[in-house]
Amino acid sequence: MKRTLIFIAAILVVMISCKPKTETKSESLKLVHNEWTRNATIYEVNLRQYTPEGTFKAFQQHLPRLKKMGVDILWLMPVNPIGVKNRKGSLGSYYAVKDYLAVNPEFGTMADLKELVKKAHELGMYVIIDWVANHTAWDNNLITEHPEWYKKDSTGKIIPPVPDWTDVAGLDYTKPGLRKYMTDALCFWVKEANIDGFRCDVAGMLPVSFWNQAMPEVRKIKSIFTLAEWETPEMHDTAFDATYSWDLYKLGNDIAQGKATANKIDSNYKIETKKYPADAYRMRFTTNHDENSWNGSEYKRLGPAAQAFAVLFFTFPGFPLIYTGQESAMSKSLRFFDKDTVNWGTFPLEGFYTTLCSLKKSNKALLNGDAGGPLVKVRNDQEKSVYSFTREKDGNKILVILNLSSKPCNVKFPDGLPAENWLPVFGKEKPVTGKNAGIKMGAWEYLVYQKI
Repeated sequence: MKRTLIFIAAILVVMISCKPKTETKSESLKLVHNEWTRNATIYEVNLRQYTPEGTFKAFQQHLPRLKKMGVDILWLMPVNPIGVKNRKGSLGSYYAVKDYLAVNPEFGTMADLKELVKKAHELGMYVIIDWVANHTAWDNNLITEHPEWYKKDSTGKIIPPVPDWTDVAGLDYTKPGLRKYMTDALCFWVKEANIDGFRCDVAGMLPVSFWNQAMPEVRKIKSIFTLAEWETPEMHDTAFDATYSWDLYKLGNDIAQGKATANKIDSNYKIETKKYPADAYRMRFTTNHDENSWNGSEYKRLGPAAQAFAVLFFTFPGFPLIYTGQESAMSKSLRFFDKDTVNWGTFPLEGFYTTLCSLKKSNKALLNGDAGGPLVKVRNDQEKSVYSFTREKDGNKILVILNLSSKPCNVKFPDGLPAENWLPVFGKEKPVTGKNAGIKMGAWEYLVYQKI
């Protein structure tokens, strides 16, 4: 949903949570991650804009390309029919769900979706769908069949969950009947379409108790992967594998715009590691559908730093996301409520993302959660500009050196660099030898080495 939700939701989460929030980190997760998620990269599919047709069948033609690029998990934005009443724009929002148990006819049929999932599975890929449990379209049948399930004002009138979201009506999770209905609907999609999990929209605007009850029920059917659009530790208790890493995302934007310096990454990460369980997956991203549509493309926000931050977020502890069009260096903001097809061109960054996905798979130091190696800083004399670190696991090691500034620099390493037979990950790396040796780096340049 639109990014204004983050500020409102930060207040709402305190009000609706079933227990007070603290800064205390859970010692361990109660859920167990699927092994296939440990070295996975997730790819968000904006189906409406992906092809001129905007259908499951048309998108299916891209599966071999995405598999070759190294994508593991396909996240489909909501596949449900979109409400007509009070809709915004000509096509409405994906997130105004008219029917939880049906497929949007603009995208195709249930059979088309099943075929897409089947083909993805044959290629060794997984499919999750976006789930909008917080609100419905105004012409969802639930409004007439169960008006008691909706939020109301003092006069008894059904209201949106947020005033600006005029195209949707808020649901009230104090109602046991709603909780059972929504849990059954989640189970339906796993049984009917054989999907592999869910990305849950504005997850923190619902009581955590609902997710902690619903997701274990779904997992009785199939071992799924779950991503919460939220950023609080309790989401990881029993419900969600992964949460959004908005704080690091925003810090990246600030660094690229000269509002913050590279050494702030350490304090940000220190806070995160204190709050979250060690095995919690934090999703790292430079863009997604909300950021692209409402706050501008990654190039508007990050400019020439876009690739450097992609490298950081793929090698930093976390779970990396690629959004529709990033492999084609998409520089436009896609319209949210209308048709606006991606201009794919020649996929100029496909090789770049293929390299990052391959690195994620081949180097155990980059495994997701606590299966990966810890981040160890490598001291340098340009800490406000250059961010350098290693990660190591079972003899697999990676060295990353990033100039996160708009100026070239000659960086030196007072303690030297780890003495390894480093192999360059990209083709442009300079030799790294000698204690106190300097490396001349261009603005926003990234150097990545690995030992396997």
